[in-house]
Amino acid sequence: MFDHQNKKTFLNGRNKKQPIVPIISPSLMVADQTRLLEETLHVLSPEGGSVEWIHVDIVDGHFAPNFSFCPKTVSDLRHHLPHAFLDVHFIANNPSMWVEPFAKAGASNFAFHVETTEDPIGVCRQIHQAGIMAGVALCVDTPVEALFPVLDSGEADVALVMMVKSGFAGQNFQPDAVEKVRVLRKRYPHLTIQVDGSITLETINLCAEAGANAIVPGRAVYKAKNRRESVLKLRSTIQKYINQRAQSHL
Repeated sequence: MFDHQNKKTFLNGRNKKQPIVPIISPSLMVADQTRLLEETLHVLSPEGGSVEWIHVDIVDGHFAPNFSFCPKTVSDLRHHLPHAFLDVHFIANNPSMWVEPFAKAGASNFAFHVETTEDPIGVCRQIHQAGIMAGVALCVDTPVEALFPVLDSGEADVALVMMVKSGFAGQNFQPDAVEKVRVLRKRYPHLTIQVDGSITLETINLCAEAGANAIVPGRAVYKAKNRRESVLKLRSTIQKYINQRAQSHL
């Protein structure tokens, strides 16, 4: 469905007629760090669940107190995976300085935090000029209203809502953050809304019912006994609520 080599498969924040589809984007932060390519190939394969995107967290130790990946990680993955959709989550300051390096490395989507810039609309335009999708992310403690100006502009293709503190895997899910998803879905029915942080088979219902159609699972995929089965359950749950919302608008 999504192909890095085919820009027609990319999401467009201005297209209010684009279909809302389930998107599973497992976080490489939780994969075996010594086998990143092998892990990626497996979850992209039918045996591993045929995930739609691969989530690559970029953490620089300043905006969030952790370190994870860099442009070289993305470029090496792109070298082996020319068609895979690489979903870069930039958990760092100065996003405008890093748009071009990550676009050249092979990112398909570049999601930056609204808290890190005074001009999120300008950053989104810069991302689009680089030829890739623009995502805007929200920390778990930031009011959802912070996203309204950039989303109202139509320049963002994805809204990412954190369910935990940014930068670390394995934290406890914060259910209060789900209400932000509900607000966004009501205000932007056409938008792809992604949730990230402790997305599991136990928390997926809350997120999908509120309106999330894109998710960033970690352990629920990479640590699952049966990855394919886990991905199918996650995807079917999202699809169930997409269908319910579609029926309610008939």
